[in-house]
Amino acid sequence: MVAEKTVTFNRKALHDYHVLERLEAGISLVGTEIKSIRLGRVNLREAYARPEKGEMWLVGAHIAQYPPAGLSNHDPTRRRKLLLHADEIAELSKAVDEKGLTVVPLRLYLKRGRAKVELALARGKREYDRRQTIARRDAEREMQRALRRRSR
Repeated sequence: MVAEKTVTFNRKALHDYHVLERLEAGISLVGTEIKSIRLGRVNLREAYARPEKGEMWLVGAHIAQYPPAGLSNHDPTRRRKLLLHADEIAELSKAVDEKGLTVVPLRLYLKRGRAKVELALARGKREYDRRQTIARRDAEREMQRALRRRSR
């Protein structure tokens, strides 16, 4: 069993998308970025992955600057290369181009000291899907409350 430490989780992605498939990808970082990730200073809310020239790139992820680095710091919102096998990139590229799907990061975590991103091949939810999800969650919460009140 390999210990994983989740650094950040993208809850907005689960709210806005239907997740069809999940996969793990490495991420190419500079030294100050990994130090900032270990401090938990990451935001994946507006991030997505984009295939480009046979490579996969993470766009829009914000990794805060590492204060002790001074002038040798990184750009917080730069594009970062995702480390995937060529056949995985080809499969994701095909799905994005043909089926109109999106690749979104669900969480960023540390595994054996290395930063990994859990990517999801996802389809955007419609407005009524979101309302339906919220209504279902509220109903389940209300049932749990009723059961707790009844068991007392």
